[in-house]
Amino acid sequence: MPNSILKFSSADCGTCHRMSHYDQAVSEELGCVFIDVQMQDTSTYVKYRKILLKQYPKKVGMGWPTYLVVDNTNDEFKILGEIKGGMSKGDFRDKLSLIVN
Repeated sequence: MPNSILKFSSADCGTCHRMSHYDQAVSEELGCVFIDVQMQDTSTYVKYRKILLKQYPKKVGMGWPTYLVVDNTNDEFKILGEIKGGMSKGDFRDKLSLIVN
């Protein structure tokens, strides 16, 4: 089962929007399933909230966007790593590669 990349973002975040031009493509190139979780999308957020709150119990210290790499999205998930904040496509690819490979 491939790893999943959960992108926690906000619809009004400029950095989140800029990274959306390449984050899903890079994730899929590296063999991962990409899941976009916008905080305003209540039904999607509720589905993945438990994963976010495991890493950030009070949502303190999150970056915009925050990417969590998990081995699965079911009840028995394990967070393998995270990437926070904006960066170039190359930097994002490098950081994600270190986590998933």
